[in-house]
Formats: sequence, C-alpha cells, structure tokens
Amino acid sequence: METVTTTLTTRELRSQLSEVIGRAMYGHERVGITRNGKLSAVVISVDDLELLEQFETAQDVAAYRAAKSEDDGTRVSLTEVRSQLHG
Repeated sequence: METVTTTLTTRELRSQLSEVIGRAMYGHERVGITRNGKLSAVVISVDDLELLEQFETAQDVAAYRAAKSEDDGTRVSLTEVRSQLHG
C-alpha cells in the first residue's frame, strides 16, 4: 500500500471535497488532512479500507492462534484477579 500522497488543510478540503473524493476513489490516492499543521485524518478509497480491514483481521487471527498455542490450560478466577489487584 502507498503512503499519503497529498496533504490539504481542513480549509482547503472544504473547497475541494468533491475533487479529493474523486482522487481517492478513482486515483487511489491517499489524501492527508491537516489541522493546525498536524496530520489529523486521511481520505482513502473503499478498496484501501477493505484491504486494511482484511489485514487487521489476518493479524487478529494470527494473534488468536499464537495465544491459543501458548495457552497452558490454567485459569485464574475473577476472585483471584481481584484479590491480586487489591492486594
């Protein structure tokens, strides 16, 4: 995946919203939006969003599998956890 290709201020975004959406949708650009000089949001295409969601899901599945393989089968009750926290 590409990184942010262009940045605009929120003021610029207001006047160019239709163009920005088109650039993200058809050009697959990632347009960064800045507020007070700091990157605060990014406009991306639906395709990019779906790819990011697939990536997150794959990471979640990998983490679950790793945790499951490391599980030793022992459990701690809620009462035990509370007593350890409140010592």
